[in-house]
Amino acid sequence: MDPEDDLPSAHYGGDFETTAIPRYDSAKPSGQQPFTLLNDPEPLPYVQPGAGLAPGAYGSTAAPTEVGLIDSDDRRDDRRGTQDLGLLLLRVAVGALFIGHGLQKVFGWWGGPGLGGFRDSLTDVGFRNADILAYVAAGGQIAAGVLLVLGLFTPIAAAGALGYLLTSILAEVSIAHDEARLSAFLTDGHEYQIVLLCAVAAIILVGPGRYGLDGGRGWARRPFVGSIAALLLGVGAGVAIWMLLNGANPLA
Repeated sequence: MDPEDDLPSAHYGGDFETTAIPRYDSAKPSGQQPFTLLNDPEPLPYVQPGAGLAPGAYGSTAAPTEVGLIDSDDRRDDRRGTQDLGLLLLRVAVGALFIGHGLQKVFGWWGGPGLGGFRDSLTDVGFRNADILAYVAAGGQIAAGVLLVLGLFTPIAAAGALGYLLTSILAEVSIAHDEARLSAFLTDGHEYQIVLLCAVAAIILVGPGRYGLDGGRGWARRPFVGSIAALLLGVGAGVAIWMLLNGANPLA
């Protein structure tokens, strides 16, 4: 081995301690110091020229990105216009009618029959236990009217009102059939009861609106399954009261 082989060549421009390697990132400014063999860390992670350093490499930090949460309520058009005002008017009108008729039956106000006259009319139609039924029907009518006006427990109140109206219509149909005027049923003033029954059913299906004590509940904003259940409950209660306490076929 020739010792002169370890000596630098006359054409070699550097030495083993200061030899520099060009930077891997050609997009960096030319004035930036290159990496040396002995002192600089390994240039990782590798990025393509012009793409910049990866987040977190060589002290760089990624800028935080604000990610907005998408709320389903924000996507839904919640503008209701005058819908809640119309529902308030409908509720108050129906509830006031129920309160007025209930007070007529209980106290005899405004030419009403009072409890005695109401009990006698129930007996004439064929209802059993008319003494108890008079108190329950008149008191329930007033309670349902108050709850409708307040917009409180609206589906339950409207279901009770629907059951009362359905029983009342069955009784009127029975009386009209006995008097041989069933063909003129809708022209004898009973269309009022039919329209009132439809109004109560509409309150159940549409909901009470936001102008009431139920305004923050689901059945006031988006009624669906509960309203269908309340409608079936009201119809079932009316039919059950007629079958259990009267039992007559109104068309027979």
